[in-house]
Formats: sequence, structure tokens, C-alpha cells
Amino acid sequence: MKVNEFMSKNIVSASPDTPIVEIAKLMKEHNIGSVPVLKDNRVIGIVTDRDIVLRDVASGKDVNKVTAKDVMTSGVITASPNMDIHDAARIMAEKQVRRLPVVENGRLVGMLSLGDVAIDSKLEDDAGEALSDISKPSNMM
Repeated sequence: MKVNEFMSKNIVSASPDTPIVEIAKLMKEHNIGSVPVLKDNRVIGIVTDRDIVLRDVASGKDVNKVTAKDVMTSGVITASPNMDIHDAARIMAEKQVRRLPVVENGRLVGMLSLGDVAIDSKLEDDAGEALSDISKPSNMM
């Protein structure tokens, strides 16, 4: 089973200069928790709902002046559409991420979430293990 069988192909993205308020509105409108940040159609970062809260709101920054590049996580871990889904779940667990942008030839082609992995009964163990590892405390921030 490959990542492209599970990933979402309806991608919502932002540019580095997109205001955080607009990104939050996109998250609400599309019921998503992350938005990849693209420059020249290439993933340069990702903004999660957690990034907005911790790197913007909780820091006391003016939400009307902050952009994606101010709070995004760079050095994003990605998957390829032809990657085995078990390998993608393992990456999520090891890197403690719930979402992986799916990139082919440098271009964003989809998003894979832990929820996408969890809906298939054959992958319940992978999803459970990933969630367990993701939920462990880390020293990331």
C-alpha cells in the first residue's frame, strides 16, 4: 500500500507572506490543522494550529502583523506518493509529526495525516504506534 492511496489531494497552502489570520481562517474553513507554506510551488515550511498558538498568540505578538514565515516550521519532513504507507507511519512516529506533505519531483501533490492512516483497519497498529510516539514529550520547542 502506497501513500498516494491514503493522502488527501485537496491541498490548501499559503505563501510565506500570508497573514496568520488568513491561515487560521483557511484552517477553520477546511477543517484542517496545518497548512504547507510554498515558495515557487515548493514546500519551504508548514504552519500548524499549534504553531499559531505557541509562536504567535502565546508570545504576545500582534496576530494582524504576523505572517506564515514568522511562525512556520521549516525543514519539513515529507513523504513521496510511492512510499510504502508503513514507512510513512514510521516517519510520523520517529519525527513526532501528525502530518506529512507529500512531494513528487519537488512539488506538493498531497497531504498525509495520521487520521488518513488510522482509517484503514490494516493500519490500525501503525497509527496507534505513531500516535503513541508522537504523544511522547519532546524537546522540540
